[in-house]
Amino acid sequence: MIAVIFEVQIQPDQQTRYLTLAEELRPLLSHVAGFISIERFQSLATEGKMLSLSWWENEYAVLQWKNHVLHAKAQQEGRESIFDFYKISIAHMVMLPTY
Repeated sequence: MIAVIFEVQIQPDQQTRYLTLAEELRPLLSHVAGFISIERFQSLATEGKMLSLSWWENEYAVLQWKNHVLHAKAQQEGRESIFDFYKISIAHMVMLPTY
């Protein structure tokens, strides 16, 4: 299992656009084989900072989403006019104990 952690600092006047794009893309995820889930969090300490945590079955699924044409278009818009900063971290899960 793979976790993709997307941290983003959104320009103050672009939060609505970011959330709109995210909601437009969300239904597409269910069509990507290997997608498990996604959640979005907003920082309580830093205004405009958000984090998306998505879970995937394998690297191939992550690459399928990364290269999806509508996702790529949204990424470009984000880099050009929505994000002040972003960071993507990808982690292979070794253990996931739950109780």
